[in-house]
Order: sequence, then structure tokens, then C-alpha cells
Amino acid sequence: MSLDKNSKIYVAGHHGLVGSAIWNNLLSRGYTNLIGRSHKDLDLTDQVAVKKFFDEERPDAVVLAAAFVGGIMANSLYRADFIMMNMKIQCNVISEAYAHGVKKLLFLGSTCIYPKNAPQPMKEDCLLTSPLEYTNEEYAIAKIAGLKMCESYNLQYGTNYIAVMPTNLYGPNDNFHLENSHVMPAMMRKIYLAKLIHDGEWDKIAIDLNKRPVEGVTGEGLSTVNCQLSMKQKALDILSKYGIYNNKVVLWGTGTPLREFLWSEDMADASVHVLLNVNFSDIIGIEKYSSVHFGASTDGAVDRNHSAGRGGAIPKLGEIRNCHINVGTGKELTIRELSELVVKAVGFEGVVEFDASKPDGTMRKLIDVSKLHSLGWTHKVEIEDGVAKLFQWYKESLE
Repeated sequence: MSLDKNSKIYVAGHHGLVGSAIWNNLLSRGYTNLIGRSHKDLDLTDQVAVKKFFDEERPDAVVLAAAFVGGIMANSLYRADFIMMNMKIQCNVISEAYAHGVKKLLFLGSTCIYPKNAPQPMKEDCLLTSPLEYTNEEYAIAKIAGLKMCESYNLQYGTNYIAVMPTNLYGPNDNFHLENSHVMPAMMRKIYLAKLIHDGEWDKIAIDLNKRPVEGVTGEGLSTVNCQLSMKQKALDILSKYGIYNNKVVLWGTGTPLREFLWSEDMADASVHVLLNVNFSDIIGIEKYSSVHFGASTDGAVDRNHSAGRGGAIPKLGEIRNCHINVGTGKELTIRELSELVVKAVGFEGVVEFDASKPDGTMRKLIDVSKLHSLGWTHKVEIEDGVAKLFQWYKESLE
């Protein structure tokens, strides 16, 4: 099943890190009939509102890049929100996509779906083989449910819903809010602010805090010549809660966990490649899927009303599972090594310390990307270049 340039494509989460990059990637390929709604315009946790949206717009394809996300701290504090909000979003969008005959759906998950002690690098087949990392268990369970929804709709109804599981992402439009951001943007902003404090560049600190307030504290009054010492102290006190000091930054954990990072525009390119070129039948084997399960025609179309495969229990096919696709680089570095790249990009000459009393999270999360490579896509941006590009974007976002 292919999408032509006139196909109406709904990108859920089009203002986010990945969603915005997917939107731009589609535009660059000539797909201009795109639909997006901000959270203010459409609350995806509202079932009635989502149905109304699909009734009115009737998209041909859907990219589900919207999610309730955050780092270790946010996952620990808002456990109920992480599972409930994400489950609502997924159930509403996927069920309405099916009800409205959407031809193709791409669901974006996360590699946190894999067990805490999964063999490295993690293949798709290690899903649900042992316990998850506790600190993000709720988010992971929600994402596992999402990929299983796609898989199950395909098996029961013959839909063409593909789930991709990206590794840690970073890039333009990243979330730099210290209270709920991921490791790289949080680290980058902390190091940048510590440098500004040391350099006495309060005008720039004011701009930064006005753009992204921390616990409600803005840069108001910090950039004036007659700025009161008490106002500066208030800013310093709030920043110190996040490990930001004069020429010193304290980061959570030991710095030894290994992480894989993928530039968000690379993730977008991989997502659009899958959306346009990969079908469910390609993933599980086109012959056994199309001819046995759905009686597909020669052009790959499926009978959406065929019910012989309800539940996916067809002895002739065997068990069909783990149909999702890992998306990453297949390369890793330690959090300490990442901090050194950030220090270099920022031009920071101070001290970076690690607080070993704070959690590290999973010690290693490298994914196997052989399935993705076999489907015709590999990454382009290496981490050294990506970190420098992200800092350049961050500085420009403050102008």
C-alpha cells in the first residue's frame, strides 16, 4: 500500500521533537496535505474530541508521535499520569483510525519497552522476556500496549499499522525544561547556565529563564543594571536545586551508564521511510501473511472485513509477535562521555560532578538495528556532530 503526494496525513504531536521533524521531512518529500493540531486545539485524551476530529478530517494516514514524556524524575513523580495519559492517547487515536478506514498508521514508541537486563544489543524479540526498569515502568507498559494494539489490529482486521521504537532522541525543538526534560537537553542547559553564571552574563540568563522558566522563576529584573542582589540569589537558589552552580554542574548518577542517541531528524527520516515504503506484510513475510491470513490481492490490498484470523491464532502461520522496528544507530557512549561532548560544544571550562546517590536508570540500552537496515534505512548524523548542532539550535532558540 502506497501513499501518493495528495494523501492527507495527520501528524499527532507535530509540535514535538519527533513530530515536527516528521512534518518537515514529509514536506521536503512533496507531501503537503498535512494536518496537525496543537494540544490546545485537540486533547488526544478526550475520546469524544478525537472522534469528532476524525469525523471531520478523515485522514488517509496517521503518524502517532504524540505522547506524555519526561526523564527519570518525571517518571518517578507522575507514575499514574504516565500510564493513563499515554494509554488514553493511544486507544483514542488507534481506535478512531480503524473506525475511519485509515490506510496506514505509524506508531512511535520507545526502547524503554525492553527488559532492564535484556541481552545487548537488544533485538525486537527480547520484548516481554524479563522485568522492566522500575523508574519508567508505567511509560514502558503504555508503549508496549501501543505496539501490541498495532500488531493486534493488523492480525484481526488486516490493517497496516507499523510500530517503530526509537532510541534516545535529541535535536531541534527538544524539551529543555529542567523539570521534565531528557538527559541530553537537561545536561546541555545546566552546563550552559553554569557557564553564564561564572561569566556574569545575567542578560543571557534572564533571556534563558524568560524563555523556559524554572519552577515559575523567570528572568524578570535580572538583566537590568540595577538588578537587586536578592533577585540574583533567588535565581541561583532555584538553579542549584537542579545541580547548577557558578562554573560547576552536578549531574545525576555515576556517569557510567551507556546510552545510544539518535538525531531527531534522522528519526524522522526513518519514520517517513517506513511510512512510505514498509508494510506489515514486509515485516512478517508477505507470502504467509497476505495469501494465508487475509487472501490479499496481487497489489497487496487486504480485506478489512476478513475475520478468519481473529486473535491471531492461526496454526498455519504460527505465532506472530514482535513486529515492531527498532530505530537507532547501533552505537553507544557513557553519560560521562556525553557530558564531555556537551562541555566541548558549550565551551565550558568549569567542573562537572556526578552524584552517585542519585539513580542511574538502566545501565545499558543499546538496540539491534539489523531489521531496520534490512528495510533500507541507516542513520546519517553521528553523535559528535549532533551535540554541536543541538547546542547551536538551543542558542538560536534564545534569540
